[in-house]
Amino acid sequence: MFKFEVLKADGKARRGRLYTPHGVIETPVFMPVGTQGTVKAMIHKLLEDIGTQIILGNTYHLYLRPGLEVIESAGGLHNFIGWKKPILTDSGGFQVFSLARDRLKDGRSKVKVEEDGVYFKDHLAGDTHFFTPEFVIKAQEVFGSDIIMPLDECVEYPTTYAYAKSALERTLRWLDRSIKAKKREDQVLFGIVQGAFFEDLRRESALRTMERDLFGYAIGGLSVGEPKEIMIEMAQLVCEELPWEKPRYLMGVGMPEDLLMAIGVGVDMFDCVAPTRMARTGTLFTSQGKLNIRKEIYKKDFSPPDPECDCYTCQNFSRAYLRHLFHAEEISAYILNTIHNLHFYHRLMEGARRAIEEGNFDSYRKGWLERLSVAVG
Repeated sequence: MFKFEVLKADGKARRGRLYTPHGVIETPVFMPVGTQGTVKAMIHKLLEDIGTQIILGNTYHLYLRPGLEVIESAGGLHNFIGWKKPILTDSGGFQVFSLARDRLKDGRSKVKVEEDGVYFKDHLAGDTHFFTPEFVIKAQEVFGSDIIMPLDECVEYPTTYAYAKSALERTLRWLDRSIKAKKREDQVLFGIVQGAFFEDLRRESALRTMERDLFGYAIGGLSVGEPKEIMIEMAQLVCEELPWEKPRYLMGVGMPEDLLMAIGVGVDMFDCVAPTRMARTGTLFTSQGKLNIRKEIYKKDFSPPDPECDCYTCQNFSRAYLRHLFHAEEISAYILNTIHNLHFYHRLMEGARRAIEEGNFDSYRKGWLERLSVAVG
């Protein structure tokens, strides 16, 4: 039911195809984040119209609400949310460990890591929960998502070598428990490479994770506050170790320029809240650079947000109208902005796939990096 093939390469950049029970995914691919079973400010019909191939769900959030019992009663996540295409669910590990940055009033951490798993207080009611590697796999088997992720220990930036090493070892032990717990054959499990920002630990994590011979591999623990140069350096280092014939997923990344740089070092799959979150704050990605639709200069600007874009938003509405909707706090402002930003990301990936096929990815990347560095208006 699952297969991945590299169709063409241009340097380290790869043009691939990933087969799943719910459809074929052309790579490189950007995967919109549907944290709670929906991509914010979108409905599935709109996602399909702009060419979305796969969406993400989040174990942490779906576990809290609506809960596993509801999703299981519905026959799985695809049935519950009415999405017919592939779904990737992450373990919720990043959300759990991000809570550690917040402290209780008495100074104690909201997260306690033990060998068996991790205790955490949820962001809704403040109740204490316990995630084990086995439970996280069980939850994702209830979801029935095509691609699932193991519980891992995500390390902040900066961190100490000793802590990064300890988290790496625990992540591997948790991975072994996840592999043992997995029962469903209509799902594939990716291993997650950790190691923080230490080259030897990143290589060690990649090599030891590869020993488990999993379907694919994710690069975790990046885009957590480090300089972008370090992020790409670590991604490149890991890709150099990972097997050529298997898919590579850079978790939680990122901005359009990040995607282009990471494709250039061999990454196939991406997810990030950036295009949807920034759409809801009035920032649009365009062929001319980033555009802040809230600005006064667009009050009487009746040109489309991006003259080169063929999305529904740009084909039908002006900058002035989008600015009006945003300041009027109309829901349609968030919808139209999100349509455009996700369409932009999908077309950027489509262009990258075509450029790799034609052997000119480097010039494609350079051209876009120049455009993306500009702030419109």
